[in-house]
Amino acid sequence: MLVLVEDTDTLVALPHKLWTREQCAVLEGTGVLDPERYELIEGELILKMGKNQPHMAVQALFLSWLQSNFGPLFALQDPTIDLHPAENSTNEPQPDAVVLDRSIRTISGRPTPERVRLVGEISDTSLSFDLKVKARLYARAGIAEYWVVDLKGRRVIVHRRPEGGQYLDVVAYSSDEMVETLGAPGVAIRVGDLF
Repeated sequence: MLVLVEDTDTLVALPHKLWTREQCAVLEGTGVLDPERYELIEGELILKMGKNQPHMAVQALFLSWLQSNFGPLFALQDPTIDLHPAENSTNEPQPDAVVLDRSIRTISGRPTPERVRLVGEISDTSLSFDLKVKARLYARAGIAEYWVVDLKGRRVIVHRRPEGGQYLDVVAYSSDEMVETLGAPGVAIRVGDLF
């Protein structure tokens, strides 16, 4: 955590606690932590911002398109992803949309990276965080495709080919362009139809 000291222009790092998935589960079990309000990213508890009307509308349109092409049991809204199930992870993001490689009915527990075909985030005030922090997080987990729907820019930024903790292929599509997902070749959406 960086804090601006009042009498100087210096940013200083203050000591703070980094959390693990297991510690958060204990807090959730006692009722101290509401998992619907926070997501665990790099050990930090990130307060989820309330969704405004444009965010909700775009999320609904995006999810509807995903569900019409993959099915309602494959395309999910706001799931928690377990990025590192074999370790005491410090990451459990809750993206706006996820497409699985199989029906959610056949998966026990939270979806893991090998079950995830696509992750989507709808970005308004969180664009920089989604393009930097979350992109690295999903790339490290090996998620093949990550879409960021930029509300203000009216574009979709598609990340593909994760390698070495980053996506090697990042392309921004403007509102008049068509984009398709790797999971359904030949099925495309005009970006402007999401807004």
